[in-house]
Amino acid sequence: MPEFLKPRRLLVAGQLVLTLVLVAFMVVPVVMSVMAGLTVNYFRGVSSGLTLKWLEQVWAMYQDSVWLSLEIALATLAITLAIGVPAAYALARSNTRWARFVEELLVLPIALPGLATALALLSVYGGWSAFRSSMWFIVAGHVVFTLPFMVRSVAAVCAGTDLRTMEEGAASLGASFTQRFLTIVLPNARPGIVAGALAVLTLSIGEFNLTWMLHTPDTKTLPVGLADAYASMRLEVGSAYTILFLLMTLPLLIAMQWLGVDPAGAQSERAAAKRQRALSQSGSPGQQTLTQPVETAR
Repeated sequence: MPEFLKPRRLLVAGQLVLTLVLVAFMVVPVVMSVMAGLTVNYFRGVSSGLTLKWLEQVWAMYQDSVWLSLEIALATLAITLAIGVPAAYALARSNTRWARFVEELLVLPIALPGLATALALLSVYGGWSAFRSSMWFIVAGHVVFTLPFMVRSVAAVCAGTDLRTMEEGAASLGASFTQRFLTIVLPNARPGIVAGALAVLTLSIGEFNLTWMLHTPDTKTLPVGLADAYASMRLEVGSAYTILFLLMTLPLLIAMQWLGVDPAGAQSERAAAKRQRALSQSGSPGQQTLTQPVETAR
């Protein structure tokens, strides 16, 4: 039997072909949408010429939605950092059943449809007109939706690091809880914090279902504007809006890959190998981390 007909090689070739087909199935529509936003007439194709006028039109009409989406995403990130990092640290340090119960409750909003979460918020807080008509109502919904990603990302990193031993060593040298948290916990949890932050920003900018229920005409975000553009305008305008949306989200996705993290907060093998090489060159992690509290205590 020829070499290329061996079962193992055929299996590898089949997997490669299937992967390329699936990639093409997902990528081709995106490419076509981008081309539609850059052509003068989509139905005539590239032969009609390329133009940026659709992007200029979208920016003129929806730039307020772009800035609002960024404001909401940054506000959501600030709140999830302030709440999620300490909560993740506490859950990682605790081995009680209550800690696991709280952790499961935090994941509950992910299991519910965004519309159900939005309806719950409307039924409870919809009567507060000032709050209902402000962007903070959407921020509250985004915090409920994205907080589990921050908590799980940071908790996974903290659980995989022997923080207890390092903190006990620092405490024996006189470091206070604040000093231990700032010089031991946060530096060791940084990969999880970065992963959670990128996930929160990406999810907040792209969230539609929950935002569609919570928004008002004055608080229209990027995904809601995208749906309106496709529903009420010509295809080229909606496609140009898609390009604008991709320009905002793709850098965040590329940053996740570059930093070696994924939205769930897991560290990639490449990033772990880099850290291991750095630690082996500069000394053990315990020695590095404990030197900061020692200097502080002195």
